[in-house]
Amino acid sequence: MTSLCRTVALLLLFIHSHLFTQALPTSPPATRRPQILFVTAMDFVDDYYYDGDSHSDSTPPRIRASVRPPLLLHEPQLCQYNPCLENQEPCAHLSAQTGCLCPGMTGIDTPPHAPRIQQLLPISEGDDAGKVEVRWCAPSSAVSGYRVVVEGRGGDAMEFGEALRRGTVGSLEVGTKVCVEAVNLAGHSVPTEFSCMRYNPPESSNHMLAGVIGGGVAFLLLISIVAVILWKYQTCVKGKRDSTEGLGNPSYTTEGHL
Repeated sequence: MTSLCRTVALLLLFIHSHLFTQALPTSPPATRRPQILFVTAMDFVDDYYYDGDSHSDSTPPRIRASVRPPLLLHEPQLCQYNPCLENQEPCAHLSAQTGCLCPGMTGIDTPPHAPRIQQLLPISEGDDAGKVEVRWCAPSSAVSGYRVVVEGRGGDAMEFGEALRRGTVGSLEVGTKVCVEAVNLAGHSVPTEFSCMRYNPPESSNHMLAGVIGGGVAFLLLISIVAVILWKYQTCVKGKRDSTEGLGNPSYTTEGHL
Protein backbone atom coordinates (compact mmCIF):
# COMPACT_ATOMS: atom_id res chain seq x y z
CA MET A 1 0.00 0.00 0.00
CA THR A 2 2.86 2.30 0.87
CA SER A 3 4.61 1.61 -2.44
CA LEU A 4 1.41 2.28 -4.33
CA CYS A 5 0.99 5.68 -2.66
CA ARG A 6 4.63 6.53 -3.45
CA THR A 7 4.14 5.62 -7.06
CA VAL A 8 1.04 7.79 -7.33
CA ALA A 9 2.86 10.69 -5.69
CA LEU A 10 5.80 10.42 -8.12
CA LEU A 11 3.40 10.28 -11.05
CA LEU A 12 1.61 13.41 -9.90
CA LEU A 13 4.94 15.19 -9.36
CA PHE A 14 6.09 14.29 -12.89
CA ILE A 15 2.86 15.52 -14.45
CA HIS A 16 3.00 18.78 -12.51
CA SER A 17 6.60 19.51 -13.45
CA HIS A 18 5.92 18.74 -17.14
CA LEU A 19 2.96 21.13 -17.27
CA PHE A 20 4.90 23.92 -15.55
CA THR A 21 7.77 23.58 -18.03
CA GLN A 22 5.38 23.88 -21.01
CA ALA A 23 3.80 26.99 -19.51
CA LEU A 24 7.12 28.86 -19.32
CA PRO A 25 7.96 31.20 -22.36
CA THR A 26 10.71 30.10 -24.69
CA SER A 27 12.00 33.69 -25.18
CA PRO A 28 12.81 36.43 -22.73
CA PRO A 29 9.91 38.72 -21.91
CA ALA A 30 9.49 41.60 -24.34
CA THR A 31 10.05 45.01 -22.91
CA ARG A 32 8.67 48.00 -24.80
CA ARG A 33 10.94 50.98 -24.74
CA PRO A 34 9.47 54.43 -24.39
CA GLN A 35 8.66 56.31 -27.57
CA ILE A 36 10.83 59.27 -28.64
CA LEU A 37 8.91 62.24 -29.99
CA PHE A 38 10.50 64.76 -32.35
CA VAL A 39 8.67 68.03 -32.96
CA THR A 40 9.58 70.10 -36.01
CA ALA A 41 8.95 73.79 -36.62
CA MET A 42 5.67 72.90 -38.37
CA ASP A 43 4.34 70.94 -35.35
CA PHE A 44 4.61 67.58 -37.09
CA VAL A 45 5.26 64.69 -34.69
CA ASP A 46 7.60 61.93 -35.79
CA ASP A 47 7.19 58.70 -33.80
CA TYR A 48 10.32 56.55 -33.75
CA TYR A 49 10.29 53.35 -31.72
CA TYR A 50 12.09 50.07 -31.28
CA ASP A 51 10.38 46.75 -31.78
CA GLY A 52 12.03 44.59 -29.16
CA ASP A 53 10.30 41.38 -30.34
CA SER A 54 12.00 41.22 -33.71
CA HIS A 55 15.23 43.24 -33.34
CA SER A 56 18.21 42.99 -31.05
CA ASP A 57 19.91 45.91 -29.35
CA SER A 58 22.36 46.35 -32.26
CA THR A 59 19.61 46.63 -34.89
CA PRO A 60 18.71 50.22 -35.92
CA PRO A 61 15.20 51.44 -35.12
CA ARG A 62 12.35 50.84 -37.52
CA ILE A 63 10.47 53.92 -38.69
CA ARG A 64 6.72 53.79 -39.15
CA ALA A 65 5.55 54.33 -42.69
CA SER A 66 3.15 57.08 -41.62
CA VAL A 67 5.91 59.26 -40.15
CA ARG A 68 6.92 62.35 -42.19
CA PRO A 69 10.62 63.22 -42.51
CA PRO A 70 11.64 66.41 -40.69
CA LEU A 71 11.40 69.60 -42.72
CA LEU A 72 14.48 71.76 -43.30
CA LEU A 73 13.43 75.36 -42.89
CA HIS A 74 15.57 78.20 -44.34
CA GLU A 75 15.56 81.79 -43.22
CA PRO A 76 13.47 83.79 -45.74
CA GLN A 77 15.34 86.33 -47.88
CA LEU A 78 14.08 89.70 -49.13
CA CYS A 79 13.87 90.15 -52.89
CA GLN A 80 16.60 92.17 -54.61
CA TYR A 81 14.18 94.94 -55.57
CA ASN A 82 14.87 98.68 -55.44
CA PRO A 83 11.71 100.82 -55.73
CA CYS A 84 13.77 103.82 -56.90
CA LEU A 85 15.28 102.17 -60.01
CA GLU A 86 13.67 102.15 -63.43
CA ASN A 87 12.63 99.23 -65.64
CA GLN A 88 12.94 96.54 -62.95
CA GLU A 89 11.19 93.20 -63.00
CA PRO A 90 8.15 93.37 -60.69
CA CYS A 91 8.80 92.08 -57.20
CA ALA A 92 5.90 89.62 -57.50
CA HIS A 93 7.67 87.92 -60.44
CA LEU A 94 10.92 87.69 -58.46
CA SER A 95 9.06 86.14 -55.53
CA ALA A 96 7.42 83.53 -57.77
CA GLN A 97 10.77 82.56 -59.31
CA THR A 98 13.02 82.46 -56.24
CA GLY A 99 10.67 82.32 -53.25
CA CYS A 100 11.99 85.60 -51.84
CA LEU A 101 9.79 88.00 -49.88
CA CYS A 102 8.36 91.28 -51.17
CA PRO A 103 7.29 94.22 -49.01
CA GLY A 104 3.60 94.38 -48.16
CA MET A 105 1.68 95.48 -51.24
CA THR A 106 -1.86 96.78 -51.54
CA GLY A 107 -3.92 95.29 -54.37
CA ILE A 108 -5.05 96.76 -57.66
CA ASP A 109 -8.55 97.24 -56.20
CA THR A 110 -7.24 99.72 -53.59
CA PRO A 111 -6.01 103.27 -54.34
CA PRO A 112 -2.20 103.23 -54.16
CA HIS A 113 -0.07 104.85 -51.52
CA ALA A 114 1.76 108.05 -52.44
CA PRO A 115 5.20 107.67 -54.04
CA ARG A 116 8.24 109.39 -52.53
CA ILE A 117 9.72 112.24 -54.54
CA GLN A 118 13.54 112.31 -54.59
CA GLN A 119 14.87 115.30 -56.51
CA LEU A 120 14.08 118.20 -58.81
CA LEU A 121 17.20 118.62 -60.95
CA PRO A 122 17.78 121.37 -63.55
CA ILE A 123 18.99 120.12 -66.92
CA SER A 124 21.92 122.09 -68.35
CA GLU A 125 22.87 120.02 -71.42
CA GLY A 126 21.25 118.43 -74.45
CA ASP A 127 17.89 119.07 -76.07
CA ASP A 128 16.16 119.45 -72.68
CA ALA A 129 18.51 122.17 -71.41
CA GLY A 130 16.59 124.63 -69.23
CA LYS A 131 13.99 122.07 -68.16
CA VAL A 132 13.70 120.25 -64.82
CA GLU A 133 13.87 116.49 -64.22
CA VAL A 134 11.66 114.94 -61.52
CA ARG A 135 12.76 111.70 -59.79
CA TRP A 136 10.67 109.51 -57.48
CA CYS A 137 10.43 106.08 -55.78
CA ALA A 138 7.54 103.64 -56.17
CA PRO A 139 5.12 103.00 -53.25
CA SER A 140 4.26 99.59 -51.76
CA SER A 141 1.15 99.31 -53.91
CA ALA A 142 -0.01 97.94 -57.24
CA VAL A 143 0.58 100.80 -59.71
CA SER A 144 -0.37 101.18 -63.35
CA GLY A 145 1.25 104.59 -63.92
CA TYR A 146 2.34 107.93 -62.46
CA ARG A 147 1.23 111.56 -62.80
CA VAL A 148 3.38 114.66 -62.22
CA VAL A 149 1.38 117.72 -61.18
CA VAL A 150 3.03 121.18 -61.31
CA GLU A 151 1.64 124.02 -59.21
CA GLY A 152 0.03 126.78 -61.24
CA ARG A 153 -0.66 124.65 -64.32
CA GLY A 154 -4.22 123.69 -63.45
CA GLY A 155 -5.23 120.10 -64.17
CA ASP A 156 -2.64 119.67 -66.92
CA ALA A 157 -0.65 116.76 -65.44
CA MET A 158 2.00 114.73 -67.25
CA GLU A 159 1.64 110.93 -67.23
CA PHE A 160 4.41 108.31 -67.12
CA GLY A 161 4.52 104.50 -67.28
CA GLU A 162 4.58 102.22 -64.24
CA ALA A 163 8.22 101.16 -64.87
CA LEU A 164 9.54 104.74 -64.96
CA ARG A 165 10.98 106.60 -61.98
CA ARG A 166 11.72 109.99 -63.57
CA GLY A 167 10.18 112.47 -65.95
CA THR A 168 10.96 115.85 -67.50
CA VAL A 169 8.82 118.92 -66.98
CA GLY A 170 9.26 122.37 -68.47
CA SER A 171 11.21 125.21 -66.91
CA LEU A 172 10.20 126.06 -63.35
CA GLU A 173 10.44 129.18 -61.26
CA VAL A 174 12.14 128.97 -57.90
CA GLY A 175 9.64 127.85 -55.24
CA THR A 176 7.24 126.07 -57.61
CA LYS A 177 5.59 123.04 -55.98
CA VAL A 178 5.75 119.69 -57.82
CA CYS A 179 3.84 116.53 -56.74
CA VAL A 180 4.01 112.93 -57.99
CA GLU A 181 0.90 110.71 -57.84
CA ALA A 182 0.60 106.93 -58.28
CA VAL A 183 -2.37 105.65 -60.29
CA ASN A 184 -4.20 102.32 -60.66
CA LEU A 185 -7.71 101.14 -61.55
CA ALA A 186 -9.06 102.11 -58.12
CA GLY A 187 -7.88 105.74 -58.29
CA HIS A 188 -4.80 107.78 -57.48
CA SER A 189 -2.76 108.53 -54.37
CA VAL A 190 -3.33 111.54 -52.13
CA PRO A 191 -0.49 114.12 -52.11
CA THR A 192 1.65 114.09 -48.95
CA GLU A 193 4.72 115.91 -47.71
CA PHE A 194 6.83 113.04 -49.04
CA SER A 195 5.35 113.08 -52.55
CA CYS A 196 5.66 116.85 -53.10
CA MET A 197 8.67 119.20 -53.26
CA ARG A 198 9.33 122.85 -54.06
CA TYR A 199 11.87 123.65 -56.73
CA ASN A 200 15.09 125.21 -55.47
CA PRO A 201 18.14 125.06 -57.76
CA PRO A 202 21.12 123.37 -56.12
CA GLU A 203 23.43 125.76 -54.27
CA SER A 204 26.40 124.31 -56.12
CA SER A 205 25.05 125.77 -59.39
CA ASN A 206 24.79 129.26 -57.86
CA HIS A 207 28.29 128.99 -56.45
CA MET A 208 29.64 127.86 -59.81
CA LEU A 209 27.96 130.76 -61.59
CA ALA A 210 29.31 133.21 -59.05
CA GLY A 211 32.78 131.70 -59.45
CA VAL A 212 32.65 132.05 -63.24
CA ILE A 213 31.55 135.68 -62.99
CA GLY A 214 34.19 136.46 -60.38
CA GLY A 215 36.89 134.81 -62.44
CA GLY A 216 35.92 136.78 -65.52
CA VAL A 217 36.00 140.09 -63.64
CA ALA A 218 39.41 139.27 -62.15
CA PHE A 219 40.76 138.35 -65.61
CA LEU A 220 39.57 141.63 -67.10
CA LEU A 221 41.09 143.56 -64.22
CA LEU A 222 44.43 141.79 -64.69
CA ILE A 223 44.44 142.60 -68.40
CA SER A 224 43.73 146.25 -67.63
CA ILE A 225 46.62 146.44 -65.14
CA VAL A 226 49.04 144.80 -67.61
CA ALA A 227 47.94 147.23 -70.33
CA VAL A 228 48.58 150.24 -68.07
CA ILE A 229 52.04 148.95 -67.12
CA LEU A 230 52.95 148.40 -70.76
CA TRP A 231 51.73 151.88 -71.67
CA LYS A 232 53.84 153.42 -68.89
CA TYR A 233 56.85 151.45 -70.01
CA GLN A 234 56.48 152.53 -73.63
CA THR A 235 56.10 156.14 -72.52
CA CYS A 236 59.33 156.02 -70.50
CA VAL A 237 61.29 154.45 -73.35
CA LYS A 238 60.08 157.08 -75.81
CA GLY A 239 61.01 159.92 -73.45
CA LYS A 240 64.56 158.65 -73.05
CA ARG A 241 64.97 158.26 -76.81
CA ASP A 242 63.86 161.86 -77.41
CA SER A 243 66.32 163.22 -74.82
CA THR A 244 69.20 161.28 -76.35
CA GLU A 245 68.54 162.67 -79.84
CA GLY A 246 68.69 166.30 -78.47
CA LEU A 247 72.34 165.82 -77.32
CA GLY A 248 73.69 164.69 -80.75
CA ASN A 249 76.28 167.67 -81.05
CA PRO A 250 78.36 167.71 -77.84
CA SER A 251 80.20 170.98 -78.79
CA TYR A 252 76.99 172.95 -78.91
CA THR A 253 76.34 175.21 -75.91
CA THR A 254 74.06 178.11 -75.21
CA GLU A 255 77.12 180.44 -74.99
CA GLY A 256 78.05 180.11 -78.64
CA HIS A 257 80.63 178.26 -80.59
CA LEU A 258 83.88 177.10 -78.99
